[in-house]
Amino acid sequence: MFSRILIANRGEIALRILRACKTLDVETVCVYSEADKDAIYLRFADETICIGPPASANSYLDIPSIISACEVADVEAIHPGYGFLAENAHFAEVCSECRIGWIGPSPEVIANMGDKVTAKEIAKRAGVPLIPGSDGLVETEQEALKIAHDIGFPVIIKATAGGGGRGMRVAHNDVSLVNAFNSARAEAGVAFKNSGVYIERFIEESRHVEIQIIADSHGNVVHLGERDCSIQRRHQKLLEEAPSPALDPELRKRMGDAAVSLAKETGYVNAGTVEFLVDMDGNFFFIEMNTRIQVEHPVTEEITGVDLVALQLKIASGEKLPFTQEQVNLRGHSIECRINAEDPDEGFKPRPGTVEKLFVPGGRNTRWDSHIYAGYKIPATYDSMVGKLIVWGETREQAIHRMQLALDELVIEGIPTTTTLHRRILDHAHFQRGKFSTNFIEDHFG
Repeated sequence: MFSRILIANRGEIALRILRACKTLDVETVCVYSEADKDAIYLRFADETICIGPPASANSYLDIPSIISACEVADVEAIHPGYGFLAENAHFAEVCSECRIGWIGPSPEVIANMGDKVTAKEIAKRAGVPLIPGSDGLVETEQEALKIAHDIGFPVIIKATAGGGGRGMRVAHNDVSLVNAFNSARAEAGVAFKNSGVYIERFIEESRHVEIQIIADSHGNVVHLGERDCSIQRRHQKLLEEAPSPALDPELRKRMGDAAVSLAKETGYVNAGTVEFLVDMDGNFFFIEMNTRIQVEHPVTEEITGVDLVALQLKIASGEKLPFTQEQVNLRGHSIECRINAEDPDEGFKPRPGTVEKLFVPGGRNTRWDSHIYAGYKIPATYDSMVGKLIVWGETREQAIHRMQLALDELVIEGIPTTTTLHRRILDHAHFQRGKFSTNFIEDHFG
């Protein structure tokens, strides 16, 4: 096991990694920007280093500054968390060149799975079902139109280097396709410095279901069940649950086997997530693979009893997986609500500000993963998520009821949050029956 690591992230995930390190007696070094100088989790680190001003480009995305911090603090490895540089193959490669351990998959795997077209080619080799679409990048409007006519409308244009819903457009006819094709390329070029796009058939009524995999450097790969991430707005997840109410044991096994097959095909090591669309007939199709720990990993931890972040550290230090696929036991049901500093009544506009009062729910099987406190000033510079509320129940019905009570207890004053929207989602009859798709928010909440 490492004796000392650097956490190259901030906020809730930095605190989550700190906690895992403490359980393993691993010393921690936290880097921070000037905007995060008052972050309370910094008190829990063994050492802290300021790496720059508030702007991410000059701090959390500044590779030379982070590498310099590693050298000054004499750490053995880096945990990148999620976001920022977590899926940056160049950063992982620089760490390797500087003989700094990387708590995640190899740079080559990150690069291959980060490029959606390459990832689809690997998935095809692994025998994983794919959505009908282009064989590779689409370069011209004429080519886009031909593909759309071959596979049938509606279609979706996706950025090959995409993420977070950017560089994605849906088209239902020739005119909208041309407009969508050009706007997706333009947005992708600005957002990712890569304007490459591909086309797939758009599955209008579908679930977004992802499989958590974990793999060691000794050739062992297992999956830890699925998470249903269908409750989302503009491709941004709002609520996740495990297991999915849409899957039966047979479908769960087939999707899990497919995710493991893909991980083996790409030579994956550490934690990762394989994302699928599931249509109303129970057919599933590969979307992408996330080569990092996910925001929603706690729901998997709650139904498996596995500390995923601690396991990441163990695997990166060379240990074997402590269990086989047959020993993975999925128990009960877990739900996570992402609480954002946003105003749902004003188009989900981010609303940074000062948290004036804070009361977090507790009690049996209720978990609050957050870095905020009363008096904390939420920076306008970063993501608007302020915490994750997670519950576990023996059944889905019990988990829903427990989350309703937890949302009622949660008090965050001084800023608007998405708490009331989550309460409305949990109260909705379609959600309670498990009858929803990725269109749920648009269909029922505008």
